[in-house]
Amino acid sequence: MLNLFDDYPIHQTPEPIAHPATSDRNVYDRTWFNGFTPDGTAYFGIGIAVYPHRRVLDCAFSVVTAGGAQHSFFASRLAPAERTEMQVGPFRLEVLEPMRRARVVLDDNPTGIACDLTFMAATSPLEEARQVLWEGPRKVMDATRFAQFGAWSGSLTTPDGTTPVVDWCGIKDRSWGIRAVGEPDPPGAPRSGNPGIFFLWAPLFWDDHVTHALWFDDVTGRHLVSDAFTAPLGDGRPVRAARAEHRVRYTPGTRLAASAEIDLHDADGVRTIAFEPLLRFHMKGLGYLHPTWAHGGWQGELAIHGESFDPAAIDLLARENIHVQQVCRVSDGTRTGIGVLEQVVLGPYFPAGLQGATDGA
Repeated sequence: MLNLFDDYPIHQTPEPIAHPATSDRNVYDRTWFNGFTPDGTAYFGIGIAVYPHRRVLDCAFSVVTAGGAQHSFFASRLAPAERTEMQVGPFRLEVLEPMRRARVVLDDNPTGIACDLTFMAATSPLEEARQVLWEGPRKVMDATRFAQFGAWSGSLTTPDGTTPVVDWCGIKDRSWGIRAVGEPDPPGAPRSGNPGIFFLWAPLFWDDHVTHALWFDDVTGRHLVSDAFTAPLGDGRPVRAARAEHRVRYTPGTRLAASAEIDLHDADGVRTIAFEPLLRFHMKGLGYLHPTWAHGGWQGELAIHGESFDPAAIDLLARENIHVQQVCRVSDGTRTGIGVLEQVVLGPYFPAGLQGATDGA
């Protein structure tokens, strides 16, 4: 089962590239992007991923504007063996220049959602700490991920009309490895302990540099994964923080941040960054926790789907609505910037007083 990448000296095992090094059915390889206006009034998200052992290639594109609906396009197909084939129906991802430029095209289709967008990197890629999470003796996540900051140009169309995209902020997120996707495994014996997940991800644009921080916590607030960077615009090397901490104040009755602060520690002291949310994007619009279009699920040989919802009219404690990104204005007391605060808290999280699966603060 050879494909075009097999002509390059990139092999990590004796197998062809189309054969993953693990037999875990949840192996995946994903490209993800977001884009948002510098004033935080509009946001889009993009995702495409292959699940080799599930034989699925799926994608999504979703847009929200301040005070408006969130519109989403989904598509899924039988995965091709050829890894360079990154097209699902009318959607395709083109890697124009690795680590520099990428183009996302969603041709006209019955959903009324379309785009032709080009991403241009503005920083070096920032390789995050290896993300390994365990459930008893089994790894439920083992992934490598890097983030890269840049800018978007092009246009996008929703049922509300066509919008030009000129110098919108954007973050590229590439990850691969193992994570829970698709239909769940048979349960076996009941789980022990307090299963839950807390994830916070905070890429931020400043005038002449970027910062990035992330956490996976257990239910007690202990950091299972924690990492943070400062990086210049251009090709300069990122500098990793010695330590990073977070404080989130939740909107009462929800698991949604009303405000937040993060502390980046280095040899010069502590830089505290405050977050003011401006716009909310629900990650179910890209398949995360979606009840029917979740990542890696089998939808058939080829299927597309469109849907829209009003973010102001949904139940914020419904499981599928808990995973969000909020576009935020940020300040460290002397400088201001713009970025996103991604958050998902499922199950107990005792530092916030959350005791159940989806109860509110």
